[in-house]
Amino acid sequence: MARSSLLHLIRSQARAYRSGHHFAAVAPHVSHAKVEVNSPTKFALAQRRWSSRAEDDNKISIGPRRGRDVENEEKDSGIVYYGPISNTIKTVKLLSLSTCCLSVSLGPVITFMTFPDMDVILKGAFASSIIFLSASTTAGLHWFVNPYIHRLRWHPGSDSFEVEMMSWLATYLPKTIKFADIRPPETKRPYVSFKANGNLYFIDAQHCHNKALLAKLTPKDRPFFNV
Repeated sequence: MARSSLLHLIRSQARAYRSGHHFAAVAPHVSHAKVEVNSPTKFALAQRRWSSRAEDDNKISIGPRRGRDVENEEKDSGIVYYGPISNTIKTVKLLSLSTCCLSVSLGPVITFMTFPDMDVILKGAFASSIIFLSASTTAGLHWFVNPYIHRLRWHPGSDSFEVEMMSWLATYLPKTIKFADIRPPETKRPYVSFKANGNLYFIDAQHCHNKALLAKLTPKDRPFFNV
């Protein structure tokens, strides 16, 4: 009787060991299968999330971004107009300034090293032409975009307003202008809206949402309308 109960106990332990060993052998395959099933799904979701963020960051829009932060800034600082291509002008100006500096500093060195057998006078003339061409393009760009208003601050009821212009070093310069000083632009120069204190200014009428302010900035008695 004792022997039979002992044999029954040994058999039950053996069965339990075999079933546990089989589960341990199958479990890694099951977990690996779950990982293989879930990992592509997680990767696809992560890739979709990343692509949506990249699309939002790479969107090119003409004009300033409109959001809660911008609206709050407008309310606090009184900004009523943003130049739609202000960032583009600043980028192009910085690029032009960098190429001009490189031409002035490295142009003569490259010229004298590239043509060692050339006459010194010809080398100097060639280097001077490179410097002149680079400086003239930078000056021409500054002349063309100089009247552009990048930001305009105005509080309704005030007899003056403040504009932010850009210097030749691509830095913003604030200027205060009175409405009484605004005159029609007596020039055929393109992209000019009004004249004040001897300086020309341009405001994009399509992006100026305050029509009352726009009417004050664009006199009707000017000889022609500059778009």
